[in-house]
Amino acid sequence: MPKEPLKTDNPGKEDPNIDLTLRPVVWDEYIGQEKIKDHLKVILGAAKKRNEAADHLLFSGPAGLGKTTLAYLVARDLGGTVKTTSGPALEKVGDLAAVLTNLNPGEILFIDEAHRINPMIEEVLYPAMEARKLHLVVGKGPSARTLTLDLPPFTLIAATTRENLLSQPLRSRFGATLRLGYYTIDDIKRILERSAGILGVKTNEAAMDILARASRGTPRVANRLLRRARDFAEMHDKEVIDEAAAQNTLAMLEVDEAGLEPQDRRLLMTMIEKFKGGPVGINTLAAALSEERGVIEDIYEPYLMTLGFLQRSPSGRIVLPAAYRHLKIKGRDDLL
Repeated sequence: MPKEPLKTDNPGKEDPNIDLTLRPVVWDEYIGQEKIKDHLKVILGAAKKRNEAADHLLFSGPAGLGKTTLAYLVARDLGGTVKTTSGPALEKVGDLAAVLTNLNPGEILFIDEAHRINPMIEEVLYPAMEARKLHLVVGKGPSARTLTLDLPPFTLIAATTRENLLSQPLRSRFGATLRLGYYTIDDIKRILERSAGILGVKTNEAAMDILARASRGTPRVANRLLRRARDFAEMHDKEVIDEAAAQNTLAMLEVDEAGLEPQDRRLLMTMIEKFKGGPVGINTLAAALSEERGVIEDIYEPYLMTLGFLQRSPSGRIVLPAAYRHLKIKGRDDLL
């Protein structure tokens, strides 16, 4: 008699907003980043005691670590709502003006990809952040005049994966810059356990350990792997996501035990085979991979550097001994 399919709370289809479903909605559900949470509790608590809008906040760190979730938790803590936009969406001064003039007192303005804000937009943003003033130029030529609008108390939260690309004048206007780091294996396992409970799936300790170690220290990746493991288990009539299901899921996705994906291995192998492990300049590497420089710097390098597989140096990128050992490649005897 065949086994029953893996039990879920929503059999037959996946919630299209599953990422929102898994997102923490209260502080106690947000696992990890303890220092940042402690810092925020002080900033927000003091603002509420003074009955003021909280200082503007800048969240930086690799993608998928929870910057957007933190913005929504801040808004919930302050009892306000969030209006969301992104750097690339603010193409003209009028775009920013429309957003700012529609803010209500105490609202949060969340700008994702803040490093991609147009410099002209930044100039308008400065007085809005400092004095809650919006200066607009009306008309052209000799008849042009400046119109100043008062803005309600609001808190700007900006998120970026490339803090170094933000201009110094913009960075200096944030009351706090909070840098999110990769999560520990234990924290990722706790996140996976919480997500499994929400999804209504059964797992075992061995499977959670395998998925956690392959999650690149990133909750978004961890939840994606869990959902694919759930799919694999269901298609093979397993009641529980076990060790075999987790391993087969990683094999299907071509993700190894350290979380390296095909693109990561291709980058390392290109450096080893074409450039003898480096040093190689980022532009040369981008051309060799037919990849955007920003993708390499934002997506691939941070995690590889965390693992100790890659090093940035003044002369270029260098593949480190740990990467050779992981890839089971002999070479660079001077380093090994």
